Amino acid sequence: MTPDSTGRIRTDIAHNARVWNYWLGGKDNYPVDREVGDQVVAMYPSIGEVARADRAFLGRAVAYLAGEAGVRQFLDIGTGLPTVDNTHEVAQRIAPDARVVYVDNDPIVLTHARALLTGSPEGVTEYVDADAHRPDRILEAVRPVLDLGRPVAVMMLGILNFVLDTEEARAIVRTLITAVPSGSHLVLTHPTLELGGEGNAEAMEFWNKNATPPITARTRAEFASFLDGLEVLEPGIVSCASWRSQGAAEVAQFGAVARKP
Repeated sequence: MTPDSTGRIRTDIAHNARVWNYWLGGKDNYPVDREVGDQVVAMYPSIGEVARADRAFLGRAVAYLAGEAGVRQFLDIGTGLPTVDNTHEVAQRIAPDARVVYVDNDPIVLTHARALLTGSPEGVTEYVDADAHRPDRILEAVRPVLDLGRPVAVMMLGILNFVLDTEEARAIVRTLITAVPSGSHLVLTHPTLELGGEGNAEAMEFWNKNATPPITARTRAEFASFLDGLEVLEPGIVSCASWRSQGAAEVAQFGAVARKP
């Protein structure tokens, strides 16, 4: 969320966290968010399906990690506004002792953070106010909660698309993955103009002129570069709607889960 010079939350410009909340059927948004959101839908009607598919992918990925993979620590960067089946809810249903840290630097998300901080008594659920552009600060902030000597699931769903420079985005991922041990996982989603997303180009251009923060799409090759050095789990890089899901309609959002060897 973009604050003004007094630190107040601005309601005169649409913001991603609130528009995404609107597309998911939430109530934490303002008229400007709904107006821009509706305009994007008019230009790219499947954007609501993308939002829902991304959220469903999160649920499947976290369920796999907390269950079959046995991961007990989750670092969810770019949390967004609370909705159903947040990371800690999915993880702690399966593993009540799971430790989850949410990271965001959006003031409106911060105001709703307490809604996230209601995990299982056996586990830990915390919120860190930090910027995804500063992975070093994120790592410093989470050390009191997460044991970085034990495997961590680093989750970056729909966040690297706000890092416009691809080299910088790669460097952010490298810094985070270098800091966690073998057996850790990286969970990514990212919009693309491939997978039938060509119609999204006009909508993204509109977004970047009328909302904040600006966004970029990436190709499969660019997305794959974030996973360099990792073991990409089956079914590989696919539409996030299709990741370990039968019969789902494809959306223009890549999804993948990879393990650090």
